[in-house]
Amino acid sequence: MKLFGARHPLRRLALNGAAASLALAGLAPLSSALGMKAKVGGVDDAVADNIEVYLKPLKASAYRTERLIAEVQRLTAEAMRPFGYYAPEIAVNIVDNRADIDIDPGKPVRIELLDFTLEGEAAEDKTFISALDAYPQEEGDVLLHAPYDALRSKLSSLALQRGYFDWSFLDRRMEIRPWEHSARLYLRLDSGERYRFGRVEFQGYHIELERLENLVPFSAGDPYLAGEVARLSQSLAQTRWFGSISVRPRLDQGDVALLPQGLGFWNELDVEGIERVPPAPRLSGQAVSAATRIQQQGPPSVPIDVVLAPADRHQFEFGIGYATDVGPRTRLTWNQPWINRYGHRLNHDLYFSAPEQQLTGLYEMPLDDPLRDSYRLQYGLRHQDDDDTRTLESTVEAARRWTFDNDWEQSLYVRGTYEDFTQAGVSNQVLLLYPGISWSRTRTRHPAFPTWGDRQRLAVEYSSDAWGSAAEFLRITGDSEWIRMLGDDSRFVGRVGVGSITTDDFEDIPPSLRFFTGGDRSVRGYAYESLSPKDDKGRLVGGEQLFTASVEAQRRITGKWWMAGFVDTGDAFSDWWPDDLNTGAGLGVRWVSPVGPIRFDVAHPFDSDDAYRIHFAIGPEF
Repeated sequence: MKLFGARHPLRRLALNGAAASLALAGLAPLSSALGMKAKVGGVDDAVADNIEVYLKPLKASAYRTERLIAEVQRLTAEAMRPFGYYAPEIAVNIVDNRADIDIDPGKPVRIELLDFTLEGEAAEDKTFISALDAYPQEEGDVLLHAPYDALRSKLSSLALQRGYFDWSFLDRRMEIRPWEHSARLYLRLDSGERYRFGRVEFQGYHIELERLENLVPFSAGDPYLAGEVARLSQSLAQTRWFGSISVRPRLDQGDVALLPQGLGFWNELDVEGIERVPPAPRLSGQAVSAATRIQQQGPPSVPIDVVLAPADRHQFEFGIGYATDVGPRTRLTWNQPWINRYGHRLNHDLYFSAPEQQLTGLYEMPLDDPLRDSYRLQYGLRHQDDDDTRTLESTVEAARRWTFDNDWEQSLYVRGTYEDFTQAGVSNQVLLLYPGISWSRTRTRHPAFPTWGDRQRLAVEYSSDAWGSAAEFLRITGDSEWIRMLGDDSRFVGRVGVGSITTDDFEDIPPSLRFFTGGDRSVRGYAYESLSPKDDKGRLVGGEQLFTASVEAQRRITGKWWMAGFVDTGDAFSDWWPDDLNTGAGLGVRWVSPVGPIRFDVAHPFDSDDAYRIHFAIGPEF
């Protein structure tokens, strides 16, 4: 027979029964060296394991033999009850510090009645209904305590997560009748009304209030969800405007009412950190009281209090590293996460290595949705002296960025580049002005050493002498990279990159836009950017086309140490498709250090006279 409450005929909830059963012991675990060891027979493994947990804190030396046997029998019987055995016959034989226990479990208690009821608005809430439907036991099953305990915990957690702050259990009983080998389970939850979101009150902010309100993922009057409060906190953190963030529902008052617009907290800071003078109330006390009473007649609401503190206005970072491609390298960054009340930010990056030195800057102007829309102004100065390439480049770029709901980022930009270069003994000076559009997306789990992730990027750029550019070209680049895990100890990394430039003015295309490959992050086994078409003297010219691909399999050796095997292939070339691709393969070691994975590879190039080449780098793949 199945009996349900009047409001809703529901039952069921999934649970890890073993964990809850062990928690019923209520005893602090001690080391096995001090506790009683047990050899249990006559019951299945789950019951035997629970008996051992109950007996482990028991010290044999603290009891006489008769007393110890009685205590073992008592604890064994208690340990069997969560599995439905209430009348076992237990024979105990003590040998040194071990209890040999032989059990006849007897007839188990079975569920005679499940009476689970939802009342209040939760009776129509699909999440609560699904929780009851997922209950793993039926009437007639052997009683397990753990699912019932988990159901109580699940329902109470759901009530808080989904805004049923007036919830209570009207009935929660587990009636056990050992003489009848039966049990009756009762659970009756009255959720009351579901709270709605009230106003979001910001305190201590130094950014325009409208910008902050655009980050709120819910509206006043929407059903309360704790996950939406967490999303608001995460969005505020992603702006990098704040040094500390506190987002909390205001539940510390008897009747939580929605305050009228324009009243409540006022604690705004200007960009210098000076508190502004609060405005005078626009409503009389009687009007406020009347409005509050009217609002209290509707569904209860809960305001959200957000307390903020500005982030440091100037932030500096310094880093050093080493890679076989470029040797020692160092980087200094100066970040200004906010420079005015609109949340504009400014970043500078200074990079040094033997073949390349670079200074770049980015001025970003967030729009109404600060995390998704912005204008960007970038500048860059770069000097490179590497084998057959010598160049001095200066760049200015203006861009408009959008981030879509599917996490793809689109950037529409115009770039101006002046480059004074010598490539393969041919010198030139060019001024290029070209628009472009790019789409990109990066997704990772555990960014320091991703266990899952992918990265895609596609860019299209066009230059024409119609607006004074020194060369006419169409340049398309794209790359994709994936990381996937198989189980806990096998990791796979794949990568593909392509590029093409169509032009009749190749001699006016600077090295920064030509294609080169080879090195740590492209084709291992070959020197950095050493693969491209060559002139009659064997000097690198740079390619009009590019293709690279890589497959890498990693296997955990122990802890944070991984072994890797890989195959890379690719080339930069003039005509599509090349006659041959340059291929390298090898083995490597990965150590997941606190500063990111350290990669050491030994690669053999199949299309070179070199027997092998060592590659060393620090940092994640993305």
